[in-house]
Amino acid sequence: MAAVDQWSQIEENLDADWVELRLAFTPEGAFSDVAAVLGPMQPVRVGDEFRFHVTRSNGGAERARNTLSRLDRKRLWGTLAVIDVASDAAPTTVGTTPANALTLADAWDEALAKLPPDWSDLLCELQLDSSDHVPRAALHGAPLNPSRVPGASALRFRASGKQGYGVSPQMARRCFERMDAEGITGRIAILNALSDTENADTQGPVWRVAGRSV
Repeated sequence: MAAVDQWSQIEENLDADWVELRLAFTPEGAFSDVAAVLGPMQPVRVGDEFRFHVTRSNGGAERARNTLSRLDRKRLWGTLAVIDVASDAAPTTVGTTPANALTLADAWDEALAKLPPDWSDLLCELQLDSSDHVPRAALHGAPLNPSRVPGASALRFRASGKQGYGVSPQMARRCFERMDAEGITGRIAILNALSDTENADTQGPVWRVAGRSV
């Protein structure tokens, strides 16, 4: 069955109050071609499947439909499946967290509280307690546009307090809430912070880490 038809069936079976779902697409072949087409959905490859999330807001469902239609036009066949669905109800926590440990969402709030009120740009790092958490954290944190830190179980991302390149603090918190709901644990570090920057013909500041621009 065409991917877009599979998506139509999935949409028909969703509850009226769904806000986000995680999908897995298992190609029949041509993994690199599938990855290229799914690029706008920021997929994460886990074994033989690509996983990505779709939000209901901001045209997310239509964007998913258009992307899956491109798979069909290129005759890139596979199986589309739902991993889980989030509704307006509060998420159920999976796994256990020590009573004295901060959740990632709370750790994010605590990190932001230490910044000056006029902060504008952050370079941050999510340091995960296990390498097993990396694929799931990358999936839940796709809106962060994270990059893998070589040689570490960590993801690096940028945040913006007003405009320019970087995720908003509110969206970042939502990503961390998703990770908390799946029992993903770790620490959040703010590596660099700038205040009251103004962007002129650029999307934001550039930091150099180990000789590379980030």
